[in-house]
Amino acid sequence: MNVLRGTRFLLALGFRLDPRRLCRAMALMFAGYISAPFAALALAGLTDDALGHDRAGALTLAVVVAVLLVAQLMLSHFAHLDYFELAEMQQARLRVELMELVNRPNTISHLDDPDFADNHSLVRESLFGTTRALESTLQLIGLLIQTLITIVLLVRVNPWLVLLPVVALVPVAAGQRAQRLLERAREATAEQVRLHRHLLQLSTQASSVKELRLFGTEAELMSRQQAAWETVTRRMWRAQALAAVVKAGGQVVFAAGYGAAILLVVLQAGGGHGSIGNLVLVITLAVQVSVQVAGALGLLSFLQTAALTTRRIEKLRAAAPPPAPRPAGGPRVPGRLEEGLVLENVGFSYPGAAVPVLDGVSLHVPAGSTLALVGENGAGKSTLVKLLCGLYLPTAGRILVDGVDLADLDPVEWRRRVATLFQDFSRIELTLGESVGLGEVAEMGDRERVASALTAARGERILATVPGGLEGYIGRAYHDGVDLSGGQWQTVGLGRCLMRERPLLLALDEPAAALDAAAEHSLFERYASSAASGGIRVGSVTVLVSHRFSTVLMADSIAVLEGGRLIESGSHAELMARGGLYAELFQLQARAYR
Repeated sequence: MNVLRGTRFLLALGFRLDPRRLCRAMALMFAGYISAPFAALALAGLTDDALGHDRAGALTLAVVVAVLLVAQLMLSHFAHLDYFELAEMQQARLRVELMELVNRPNTISHLDDPDFADNHSLVRESLFGTTRALESTLQLIGLLIQTLITIVLLVRVNPWLVLLPVVALVPVAAGQRAQRLLERAREATAEQVRLHRHLLQLSTQASSVKELRLFGTEAELMSRQQAAWETVTRRMWRAQALAAVVKAGGQVVFAAGYGAAILLVVLQAGGGHGSIGNLVLVITLAVQVSVQVAGALGLLSFLQTAALTTRRIEKLRAAAPPPAPRPAGGPRVPGRLEEGLVLENVGFSYPGAAVPVLDGVSLHVPAGSTLALVGENGAGKSTLVKLLCGLYLPTAGRILVDGVDLADLDPVEWRRRVATLFQDFSRIELTLGESVGLGEVAEMGDRERVASALTAARGERILATVPGGLEGYIGRAYHDGVDLSGGQWQTVGLGRCLMRERPLLLALDEPAAALDAAAEHSLFERYASSAASGGIRVGSVTVLVSHRFSTVLMADSIAVLEGGRLIESGSHAELMARGGLYAELFQLQARAYR
């Protein structure tokens, strides 16, 4: 059933992409496949005519055999020109769809689902093999047609010979069983494969090797990487050995049937109930059946893998359905905030997690104000920022934007009014102008706007350092560009953030954690200036996360999180007077500077 579903998927996709090319490839491929059994029939007639001294008939059939054999060899070659290009188009389309499936949902919660991650990883790895999937599909259909013609010709010689293709079903079933064993092993080791690749990447990337070298952790990571790979290898070796035994058993059954068929025809010819031509026909067709079965086994094995890829794509589609159309006349994102943001009993749990990351958070952030989130690592600060950005929806409670539930607003429209810079910001290795301009795609071609955003982020030195200025490349992932420092990348990220001139929400989630206190303070000052301007113009709300209290003091109000709960909030003076966790943390950090 998986193969049938995969075959329908590939043929339907090919027909949507280029029906003319697909039909032409199928016609040429199938014509080549049916040439083989008819060549065997002509060869049988040629043998009888030659033995009967019918020179004209033998000469005619010799020409027919030659033409059919040439057709068998050449037509598949011409078909290849069509189905290979179509297969390339299919692979490109599936890659695009995979990217669409990852990015299609309004939130990113599906990316935290282990099942989605496994399916996504397996599909991404197997897409490179889909260029052969269409070819294999056409070949398998051609083999089935060829086999049906072969059966008809065999039955004409002796009805018992119909059992020969039936016996061939045994190795086919064995091949399917073997493939299921291998696929279960692949699924069982998918997590270990991901771990192996992650550790291998850590051990070979320039950005991480320096740290590993200094801490002397190369041996430990290599040991873990080797252990993960050995786990995968042992499981896959056992599965492959068992699969080989199952396949060999099926082939032994077919070999016995093949020998019995030849013996039957020889005995029939010896008894005077068949011609030498029939014997030649059966021997030739029996060889073809053997080739057909061997080919079908290989194709079925490959197509089962391709079919599982299509099934995983269907699972990804189910896990990432397209957003429901929003009703006409629904609430719109305001052009200006008047009341601000209100959190009512907000809670959030990641998929499969037993303990919520946030629980019962209630907070009001007035329009035009700045809020600082404070708390130890794991307190839920970053998750709260992502909820405000609309990247997640609360699993409990709600977030109001000027009195309207954020979940009821158009998420695309809301994201257009959000400007962010995260600690794990993207290092987009394109031209400097593109890396900054992607903060507002519609304005990316406006070089004055891009330069202005980079200048506002105090990136003049970067602009002067990069050969070609905004047209020069940064990073070395695929181009010989300028390798920026961590602080320079942060400046580029801030410039990208400042491309949005009228955001309703500005969020800084520890983007300067790697900087010293003075550099971070300077960065937040730049952002605070932009925030103040936005607060005046559109009542924008600014949310910042930092472990440094010199930065936190810039905020109008401070919210302290602990274990996912809001334990206190207020101004710096109010929280210090209260003598709670904030005062304790502030005094601890203040003593470090005495």
